[in-house]
Amino acid sequence: MLSIVESMALHGLTGYLVNVQIDVSAGLPHWEIVGLPDASVKESKERVRTAIKNSGIEFPSRKITVNLAPANTKKEGSFFDLPIAIGILIATENLQNADIKNTVFMGELSLDGTLNKINGVLPMCIEALRLGIKRVILPIKNAKEASVVNGLEVIGVKNLSQAIRYLKNEEKILPQQTDIRELLKKDIKYDLDFSEVKGQENVKRALEIAAAGGHNCILIGSPGSGKTMLARRLPSILPDLSFEEALEVSKIHSIAGVLNENSLVFTRPFRAPHHTISGVALVGGGKIPKPRRNKFSSFWSFIFR
Repeated sequence: MLSIVESMALHGLTGYLVNVQIDVSAGLPHWEIVGLPDASVKESKERVRTAIKNSGIEFPSRKITVNLAPANTKKEGSFFDLPIAIGILIATENLQNADIKNTVFMGELSLDGTLNKINGVLPMCIEALRLGIKRVILPIKNAKEASVVNGLEVIGVKNLSQAIRYLKNEEKILPQQTDIRELLKKDIKYDLDFSEVKGQENVKRALEIAAAGGHNCILIGSPGSGKTMLARRLPSILPDLSFEEALEVSKIHSIAGVLNENSLVFTRPFRAPHHTISGVALVGGGKIPKPRRNKFSSFWSFIFR
């Protein structure tokens, strides 16, 4: 039997829709994943198999073929575990009459069926809403992050068993909600403040003019004269981020896996890459450049608008 479950993937800083197509048919037990999966996607076979078994459901001893469409783009990441598991359960009629229309699934499974937190949820949910998706089912630890996307029903689940009960209408889960207005009312606090600088009146005046007019600024001086100290405090006198700017900054934090618990970043970021940094390291590296945790300090280095 064939089943199709929708999920999302990342391409740089944006998400795109992936159709997870699962066919379970008679034959010798064999499992194949096609559609340009990387190693982390291929390893989902063992995670999904064990998670289904440890959730109290017998895993089918049949031929299983999983296709991740579009098949011409490379898939990477562990967030296909949940949609693959749901697709297998639907194809084996363990999830009959499950309403998965206009729903995307994403999440990494532990061997006991628990759903682990994943990176890049925010940009994927933004793109899902743009494509007309109405509901997203994902790990509960990512629910608050996804709920800032207005117009998307966010269902956070703890494990595979809870997701199954929800789809069978055996358990009701209220959508995660976040009041954006309350987030915007929060006081923006910086660890370093421009008011802490004593003296340096000329350079402080120059930085104030640069901040007010949105100009570029270069600081030249001998070591220890206070260039970095002043630059680190410049964001504290810049205008607050608008909601659209906060969303853009938060998308990068989400992909890098460093998004804070408040689900949105409202402080202007400061990055200090070394002056000898290479161009590849500056943009994050990889065939498709994207921010990574160990290179995040150098990605989109200056957002001083």
